[in-house]
Amino acid sequence: MVVVLRKKYLIAFSLGFLLFASTAWGLSLYEPKAVATVSSANNNWGLSFSESGKPPTGNATAEFLKNYNAYFIGDTSDKKIYLTFDAGFENGYTPTILDVLKKNDVKATFFIVGNYIQSSPELVKRMVEEGHTVGNHTFSHPDMSKISQLESFKKELISLEELYKEVTGQDMIKFYRPPQGKYSEENLKQANELGYKTFFWSLAYVDWLKDKQPSKEYAFEKLSRIHDGAIILLHSTSKTNCDILDELINKWKNDGYQFSDLRDLVESN
Repeated sequence: MVVVLRKKYLIAFSLGFLLFASTAWGLSLYEPKAVATVSSANNNWGLSFSESGKPPTGNATAEFLKNYNAYFIGDTSDKKIYLTFDAGFENGYTPTILDVLKKNDVKATFFIVGNYIQSSPELVKRMVEEGHTVGNHTFSHPDMSKISQLESFKKELISLEELYKEVTGQDMIKFYRPPQGKYSEENLKQANELGYKTFFWSLAYVDWLKDKQPSKEYAFEKLSRIHDGAIILLHSTSKTNCDILDELINKWKNDGYQFSDLRDLVESN
């Protein structure tokens, strides 16, 4: 009888311990610091869309990014959207894109690299003259998540700043977008220490493959995921974007969206 009771107590104790351990482990997953998992490894910026017309979930929250003056989305209760272009090189479409933006009185942000300023200084000047924001996409477009030293990180940004000022005569606004969306938490800290605001995006599609451009139908399908506060990433190298931009802007305007500037987003936060 004593043996049986001891076995029962032993079993009860074991079950209780397992329950306590599993509960403690489960709670640890929901601690606030868990959101900072981006700090444990290098990351590619990524999004998950659960419902059409609703904001996506990023692989870091807006709240976490704010710790480093970084953004991927604006106010999700306001029908303002932010149009941005990444410009790694020029292949003839930017003049038309600028024409369309001017025609529709829309201001955009162009994130450019060193090669772009060197090869197309007049287009950079035109962006500035027509009231667009020109941001820093680094000098040589490397994988910034592999750069751990502040001086090396700084060199990529400062080199572009200097070239921009040489061409435009103006200081470059301290807006930064990581090439290919590759980043680490250390990068966010470094950019913030240098006075930069980091910008990811909440809407994009595969538009950058020069020899495999998407159809108009595919582009409109993917861009139908527009949502309040969207920071939109398009590539100025895309023929499809060039072809659809006028229709796309007017569609979004008819849907009640107001185009705003990333400067306004920063000032409102």
